[in-house]
Amino acid sequence: MELRQLRYFVSVVEEGGFTRAAARLHLAQPGLSAQIRQLEKELGQPLLDRSGRSVTPTEVGRAVLPYARAALAAADAVRQTVDAYTGLLRGRVTLGLVSGGAGHAFDIAGFLADFHEDHPSVEVALTEDTTERMRAALLAGELDIAFLGTAVAEPPPGAAFQLVIDVPLVALVAPGDPLLAHVDGTTVPLAALRDRPLICLPRGTGVRAALERGCAQAGFRPRVTFEAAAPDVPARLAARGLGVAVLPAGEDGSPSDGRLRTLRIVEPEMRGRLALAWQATGPSSPAARVLLDRLREALPKPRPIEEPAGRS
Repeated sequence: MELRQLRYFVSVVEEGGFTRAAARLHLAQPGLSAQIRQLEKELGQPLLDRSGRSVTPTEVGRAVLPYARAALAAADAVRQTVDAYTGLLRGRVTLGLVSGGAGHAFDIAGFLADFHEDHPSVEVALTEDTTERMRAALLAGELDIAFLGTAVAEPPPGAAFQLVIDVPLVALVAPGDPLLAHVDGTTVPLAALRDRPLICLPRGTGVRAALERGCAQAGFRPRVTFEAAAPDVPARLAARGLGVAVLPAGEDGSPSDGRLRTLRIVEPEMRGRLALAWQATGPSSPAARVLLDRLREALPKPRPIEEPAGRS
């Protein structure tokens, strides 16, 4: 058994197949497959189920996976300890980004470019996914750091986070919508959205969780007829009269030509939050710890918006 075989096995599991794993490892796929089969032969059990559309670990593979990751982490720690004495930082950091999140609040591309310039031997793997899946991956150690949407202001058990965005949710309403006949001012009670077609971010995002949580408190289930990951899409759909868009204030991507009116949702108020999250014990690798420290220093402090910029 060799460390590289364990690395290949972990990569295939994480990528869900040999083709993507080979590309990640910069190997030819036949050679990668041969190494995995050699590992399985030495262990006397198949580690991967190749019968489906994607490659998944067998029962034995799932049992072996945490030990394989631990062995690789230990080997990396040896290298990192030596590197610490020479002043070199290297390694691989996995960073998750909720779909449609953080880009409008923070120049993540510019930040990573600057970080790479300072630490060229650190590989940063950036992925986009839903909050629910990334939270699970973070707690399982598959992600080092993640930008997550959250319906609450406190981190889940086993995690720590720093809020990046904390704003009220608003309703974006097209002129002539019947809802406006019952609105006085710049707010709308959540109960007024009962049975209305709503446009929101997908399930698994913090905004959608906040909406569903608020509607449950108000005694009804939201009727979401359209959903999209990019905030500007719900706003455009609302402008065409296809429903009421529910999005974070100031992050809603609404047009500035008067086609939408912005109403802060109250009774209860709901908030859209984005947080930088990591395991409560901190990232395991020095590279991830340095990246986290740089992120925490660079991120803007959340500025709650107390009143929506109403458009009429």
